[in-house]
Amino acid sequence: MALTQARTMPGVLELLPLDQIAFQRMLDVIRRNYERFGFLPVETPVMEYSDVLLTKTGGETERQVYFVQSTGAMEQGEKPELALRFDLTVPLARYVAEHEHDLSFPFRRYQMQRVYRGERAQRGRFREFYQCDIDVIGKDSLSIRYDAELPAVIYSVFRELNIGAFTIQLNNRKLMRGYFESLGVTDPEQQTLVLREVDKLDKRGADYVRETLTGEAFGLSAQAAQKILDFVQVRSTSLQDALDKLDALGAGPEGMEQGRAELKEVLGLIHAFGVPETHYALNLSIARGLDYYTGTVYETTLNDHPQIGSICSGGRYENLAGQYTKSHLPGVGISIGLTRLYWQLRDAGLVSTARSTVDVLITQMDAAQLPAYLALAGELRSAGIATEVVLEGGKLGKQFKYADRAGIRFVIVLGEDEQAKGVVTVKDLRREDQFEVARTELIKTLRVELAQAEIVG
Repeated sequence: MALTQARTMPGVLELLPLDQIAFQRMLDVIRRNYERFGFLPVETPVMEYSDVLLTKTGGETERQVYFVQSTGAMEQGEKPELALRFDLTVPLARYVAEHEHDLSFPFRRYQMQRVYRGERAQRGRFREFYQCDIDVIGKDSLSIRYDAELPAVIYSVFRELNIGAFTIQLNNRKLMRGYFESLGVTDPEQQTLVLREVDKLDKRGADYVRETLTGEAFGLSAQAAQKILDFVQVRSTSLQDALDKLDALGAGPEGMEQGRAELKEVLGLIHAFGVPETHYALNLSIARGLDYYTGTVYETTLNDHPQIGSICSGGRYENLAGQYTKSHLPGVGISIGLTRLYWQLRDAGLVSTARSTVDVLITQMDAAQLPAYLALAGELRSAGIATEVVLEGGKLGKQFKYADRAGIRFVIVLGEDEQAKGVVTVKDLRREDQFEVARTELIKTLRVELAQAEIVG
């Protein structure tokens, strides 16, 4: 029988065990910090009804959706009733609308699940990937104070991930739209198009954005285009600098004044939440491409690796579930695309494989002594020490080699000599040394060694 070639489709991240442990630990850090701030877990099905999932989405989004259909339905020529979720925001909107009367508002949820998009196969683009989202949803209204809380969560997450210096960059869409209005760009649709163009400033450069804004599609005057460029290139270096630069923009229409007031309040509250001024800044080019953002918007970048782009983004929206309920449900949220982030960090050498989740391997010197090895393993596990026992025996060198390849740092030898003396031999494969310890002191000694290994990494 011919063998089928073992292969995975392009656009998925399949990791070896020690890499998977590193990825899983990043998930654990994110989850732990979300919960510290009082967010509750939610999971939604990987499949949604197609008409629910695609409500008011553009054609480009629909072209990226994976539809789900049974063989029977295909044979009968039926249209796909189900589709795989392409993000976690639309399922959240459906979830809140469906369970509105059972939820407590403001509803604070986190969701960490895989999503699926029909991306074109290329390096660093994924068809299956983890998103780690938090959102706060209000009923009828939601205080701007929640917009300031999310940067505090972002700071807590990335400080613990310890992947280098980072900056949370903030802007406000009301401020942007109001400023555009002051220059004569009053049509909301044209404002949206301008927003999308200035969002490309860091990637494409000022000359590209200027040419686009003064081209046929937009028709802005050179003076208006330059004022927009001057506006979106505003950056801050401290909280006071940010407040001063917002004041220096001058007076504007009502929307601009409202956006400025919101942004100033958010910036001040971020400071009150304990985020250092070195970790957040004003960046008036941040717009976010999605149309549903209405106020505060965020992007987080690594200071020493700008080529990675945003590692966490989000913003304020006024009516999350307007397609599914008549209730007014404003919210604010952020998302970490963890699969792409992990891939980029590993590619840049900022994360490496982790040590095994197994703390200790007990070797087998004599099959007749297996009950003694199992009893020792039981003692270690009861003390919270993850322990594996070699069950098939073999040469001791081969057992050490297995532990080394599996990433297990500490190996225990319990032979006749050790049993006669009431000791065990512990070999540290990383330090390449070994020592004897009394059997009665083994748990205490291993805890010290494991704690030191955790500190050293």
